[in-house]
Amino acid sequence: MGQESQDYQNVDDVQNNRVDDEDPNQKRKRGEENEEEEEEEIVSVEKLFAKQQVPSWTRQLTFRAFIISGLLSVLFSVIVMKLNLTTGIIPSLNVSAGLLGFFFVSTWTKILTKSGFLAQPFTRQENTVIQTCIVASSGIAFSGGFGSYLFGMSDRIAAHSSDTADTKNPGLLWIIGFLFVVSFLGLFSVVPLRKIMIIDFKLTYPSGTATAYLINSFHTPQGAKLAKKQVKELGKFFSFSFLWGFFQWFYTAGDNCGFVYFPSLGLKAFQNSFYFDFSPTYVGVGMICPHIVNISVLLGGIVSYGLMWPLIWNKRGDWYDADLSPKSMNGLQAYKVFIAISLILGDGLYNFVKVLGRTLCALYVQLRQKDNEGILPVAEQASPSNSEQLSFDDQRRTQLFLKDQIPTWFSAAGYVGIAAISIATVPHIFPQLKWYYVLVIYLIAPTLAFCNAYGCGLTDWSLASTYGKVAIFTIGAWAGNSHGGVIAGLAACGVMMNIVSTASDLTQDFKTGYLTLASPRSMFVSQIIGTAMGCVISPSVFWLFFKAFPDLGEIGSAYPAPNAVVYRNMAILAVEGTDSLPKYCVLLCGVFFAAAFLINVIKDCIGKQRARFVPLPMAMAIPFYIGTYFAIDMFIGSAIKFVWEKINKAKADAFVPAVASGMICGDGIWTLPASILALAGVKPPICMKFLSSKDNARVDKFLGLS
Repeated sequence: MGQESQDYQNVDDVQNNRVDDEDPNQKRKRGEENEEEEEEEIVSVEKLFAKQQVPSWTRQLTFRAFIISGLLSVLFSVIVMKLNLTTGIIPSLNVSAGLLGFFFVSTWTKILTKSGFLAQPFTRQENTVIQTCIVASSGIAFSGGFGSYLFGMSDRIAAHSSDTADTKNPGLLWIIGFLFVVSFLGLFSVVPLRKIMIIDFKLTYPSGTATAYLINSFHTPQGAKLAKKQVKELGKFFSFSFLWGFFQWFYTAGDNCGFVYFPSLGLKAFQNSFYFDFSPTYVGVGMICPHIVNISVLLGGIVSYGLMWPLIWNKRGDWYDADLSPKSMNGLQAYKVFIAISLILGDGLYNFVKVLGRTLCALYVQLRQKDNEGILPVAEQASPSNSEQLSFDDQRRTQLFLKDQIPTWFSAAGYVGIAAISIATVPHIFPQLKWYYVLVIYLIAPTLAFCNAYGCGLTDWSLASTYGKVAIFTIGAWAGNSHGGVIAGLAACGVMMNIVSTASDLTQDFKTGYLTLASPRSMFVSQIIGTAMGCVISPSVFWLFFKAFPDLGEIGSAYPAPNAVVYRNMAILAVEGTDSLPKYCVLLCGVFFAAAFLINVIKDCIGKQRARFVPLPMAMAIPFYIGTYFAIDMFIGSAIKFVWEKINKAKADAFVPAVASGMICGDGIWTLPASILALAGVKPPICMKFLSSKDNARVDKFLGLS
């Protein structure tokens, strides 16, 4: 060791003597070159992995990858389903998927290494395949409409709307069949565009890029060490959250029992849905979501349940019949639902116009540039970029990304074949949705899928739900009320949402694969397998919720499914118009629609620094219908993150996602045993309720205790 150090020192001395003999200009030039080389070494990711051989695309698809993906898909589908059926706010779980995939396969390989049976080392390409498969599978829990359009067809949701005749109740088999015939089209529609999006147009896809950098870091020595610490924190808070859910269960023997109904801010505030319900899930969601989202949700709760609904309630007998139930769609409930819809539509329309405008302008500019260069961006052709102008990373990534081509004829044949099956099948599942409605959707869907994937690459914003709402209004109005327009609109929403959502998801994954050297073929196959898993896992998880919780979809229950009511009423609005709404409801809807649009205009005009203090209308709309209890939880999560960042920002950046994911996963996975206990008829032993002193005295008197 001493001799080695001496040799290095002698070499340094010789180099220093040579540098001293150089003139100042040569020294300065040499110094600049050294700085550039050092900077390139620091920036270059692929040089860190240069000694690792990239496995072929077939070796990236391993048996263990899909076993781990299947197990984690169940966990993430439960989490997404729970969030879908409560508030509809679903944070990005990509970090958790990548982190847990890394942990489980690393553990698997360590055990096999010690046993002497390890056949293949764990690579970042395999990690990418796992993350892609999990996200594709759990994504079906959202795009499948279990908390929106699909559940909105049921009798339970129809009972809270003005149209109770046009319904279709959930059934496990028909839901699985429907998802299988509509969920794969989006994948085939964007495959020919992968090179155009990733290499020619160099779209950023922020979420896909962030996931790739995360996976790349996991497979360096420093990253693996940090990942172990993150997994340890995730496991700690997972255990706490799961055990807390188990503990709370003992006190929920009746209606409105348990810690969930603790009037932490007083009984009057509790009546207006202002209370902390001790939910680790929404504290975790608040830690992951940006601060402005959490503040917007809380602000929406204050505006609605703190100001508007008490004022409108005092107008009963004037604006609407005083004898109506608070849940009637001809009374207060109509204001709650349709004002929330107006905020959502105003925000959605603005962002749709903005993103589509940016997409078309950027596309026009880029196509003009390609036209001037005399090169058209075709999927099969080689990259037009001059390799001498590319960095080492870009050269290596481009070379491998273009190596495993997916033929355009294969994509086109797949799209046409599945579309034909879907056109023949979907009208049998939904007789109201005629075959020619489906044909029209499939003719325009590839264009919309491209727009959504391109816009997502620019802004990281998927407009899948907005395209779904467009389908509700167009197909619903086309079908009309007399021909089942409500169901036709909701079913059309499902067809459209699945196409454009999976298209943007796959393109995000192509970006992740490009940055981790995962083959496009392995990405595509992983997405196909993950989607197929989701088409079975998500309906099964939803069916478990549907059977275990008889009050699923009821206002005030643990799972109110607010978006299902919103989507159904959008469909009713499309086919019936606004004539049945109570007094001044349409005027208030117009005011809030315009306000949502104006807020977004102001946000985009005042600059990024000040725009981060402007609330988000879409986030404000959610508590308008279901209340503010979850907003308190999310605000507490946001406050924890804020304080943690002030104390130690580096540590907060590293561990907040892991801690939040542990809280969400633990509380989410407790839902499985809770559902099984409910199905088995096992009831908790204790009911813990909270009463005012006056009500408590009356109960004591009735029971003879005073």
